Amino acid sequence: MSAPLVEVSAISRSYSMRSGMFGRATAVHAVDGVSLTIPKGETLGLVGESGSGKSTTGRIVLGLEPPDRGEVRFDGKPMAAPGTPAWRAQRARMQMIFQDPLGALDRRLPVAAQIREPLDIHGVGTPAEREDRVRELLRAVELTSAHGARYPGALSGGQRQRIVLARALATRPDFLVCDEPVSALDVSIQAQVVNLLCDLQAQLSLTLLFISHDLRVVRQISNIVAVMYLGRIVEIGSADDLFARPEHPYTQALVSASPAPGRRSAGRIVLAGDPPNPAARPQGCAFHPRCPRAIARCASEVPALSTLSGDRQVACHLVTGVQARDAA
Repeated sequence: MSAPLVEVSAISRSYSMRSGMFGRATAVHAVDGVSLTIPKGETLGLVGESGSGKSTTGRIVLGLEPPDRGEVRFDGKPMAAPGTPAWRAQRARMQMIFQDPLGALDRRLPVAAQIREPLDIHGVGTPAEREDRVRELLRAVELTSAHGARYPGALSGGQRQRIVLARALATRPDFLVCDEPVSALDVSIQAQVVNLLCDLQAQLSLTLLFISHDLRVVRQISNIVAVMYLGRIVEIGSADDLFARPEHPYTQALVSASPAPGRRSAGRIVLAGDPPNPAARPQGCAFHPRCPRAIARCASEVPALSTLSGDRQVACHLVTGVQARDAA
C-alpha cells in the first residue's frame, strides 16, 4: 500500500439545533470521532444512509468546515489556517465534485468560463495558456469546445457533471472529494461518469474520497470502504473483503440490499424503522434499536472500532465478543 495522502484523526463536528424560537438548544453530533487514512492514488468509499454524516466528513476533510476536535493532515502536513497562502496552495491540490451539477454551476455563464475560473483564481499560467487548458480539460472529459460555449441549461445532466469534473481538475489536484457525484443521474449515465472518473484517476494518479449511499457504485470504484452510521465509522476495510464478508449487522443489511451478479435477493435483510434523530442519539451502540441481533450490552456500552485482521476494523460487541469467546 502506498503512503497516505490524507490522514483524518478522530475528527468531530457538532451543530446547535433549536426547536422553535424559544426552545432549548440541542447539540447534534454530525461527526463523532471519525478516523480515516486514504493512500495516494486510491479511492476510499464512504457509505451510509442519509444523515449519517458522510457529507460533513467530506467538507471537514476538504477544509470547508473546521472540526471541533481532531485533525486532518494532507500530504503529511496539518491543514493550513483558512485564508493564508499555505491554505490557498493546499486548496489548489484539493477539489470537490458536488451532487447537483446544475446547482454547482452558474447558469448565467458559459461553461468554458466556469472551467477557467479556478485557473484565474489561483493565477495559473497566461491567459492563452488558460484557454489551452480549458480545451484540454474538455477533451479529457470527452466533450468539445462547442460544449464549452454553451450555458449549463443547454446541457444534459451527464454533460453538466462532466463539466463539474473538468472544473475540479483544472488546477491539477491530487485529491478529489466526490459527494454523491452520480446520484442525480440515470443508471446509464451513472456508468459513463463513473467509468470516466476511473479512467482519469488512473491517468492522473488521483486520490479520491467517494461519498455515496449506492453500494453498487462504491463497489465499482473503491479500494477501501468505510461504513458510517449516525456520525461514527462502524466498519472499514478493503472493498473486496468487506463486500465478501460484511461483519457489522448494519453493513450486512446494506450489502444484502445491493444487487450483485449471481446473488439471489432472498437473503435481503430489511431493517426496522428509520435512523434515530441525531439530536437524540440512543445510549450505547446507536444502531441497537434497529439491530436484529442486539443484546443487552449494546444498549448500554458504545462499541470501540476494533481491528479484526489486517486493515479490517469493526465496531460491534457481537463481533468482538465472538472473538473473545473463541480465544478463551
